[in-house]
Amino acid sequence: MIRSKLLTSAIRTLRNIGSRFTERIWRMGAGARLFGLIVVSSGECLRRPRLVVREVYFTGVMSLIIILVSAFFVGMVLGLQGYNTLQTYGSSEAIGVLVALSLVRELGPVITALLFAGRAGTAITAEIGLMKATEQLSAMEMMAVSPIARVLAPRFWAGVIAMPILAALFCMVGVLGGYLVAVPLIGVDAGAFWSQMQASVDWQHDILNGMFKSVVFGVACTIIAIFEGYDAPPTAEGVSRATTRTVVTSSLVVLGLDFILTSFMINI
Repeated sequence: MIRSKLLTSAIRTLRNIGSRFTERIWRMGAGARLFGLIVVSSGECLRRPRLVVREVYFTGVMSLIIILVSAFFVGMVLGLQGYNTLQTYGSSEAIGVLVALSLVRELGPVITALLFAGRAGTAITAEIGLMKATEQLSAMEMMAVSPIARVLAPRFWAGVIAMPILAALFCMVGVLGGYLVAVPLIGVDAGAFWSQMQASVDWQHDILNGMFKSVVFGVACTIIAIFEGYDAPPTAEGVSRATTRTVVTSSLVVLGLDFILTSFMINI
């Protein structure tokens, strides 16, 4: 009797694992298919750039406050922690190098992507999910208007455009925050701060690699947000769950992609 219950429980567990794994594979395939449809339907964005500009304002400009404030405090923390660490080894003048490289290589693109997913990604998911729930997307199809070309594609390209710009602003404001802590507050020489930073930060291996990361993160976060909204059940609970999945999935994908891209760039 006990053995039969254990066997039944094990079979049920394996079945649940298999069904969830199959669902994840199906969702990955559906997301890749939607990505392909968006790329193919992007001609509408070229003919109507105003659609993309409007979404850039919604996803990029409306995210500036949280991006800039977070960048300023991250830079200040890097300045404090970096000075305390470098002072132990007598290298406190290199604080500018530490702040700049930390932001440009890793923290700038990654934190920007995480904040973007939490603010703009959830908004995109909720908006598309609500349009689906109120049958606006179905109405567009009935009028022979492609919702992928008119609704999804502009949001996708807006996210891809906005992400590297936000990441660049994050890095600049973060460096400013580190400077304000290191020079006026702690007393590090301003000339040493800027000169060592300029001598150590490489345009190709640091800045371009960081911008490339932000573009990849922009593609990933935006397509996840669009897919979750487009695939959400047309109910209030369905849209709510979709926005939650957007944040969780985007965060995990960004961190995983960051490791993969960093490994590839280091080997280069």
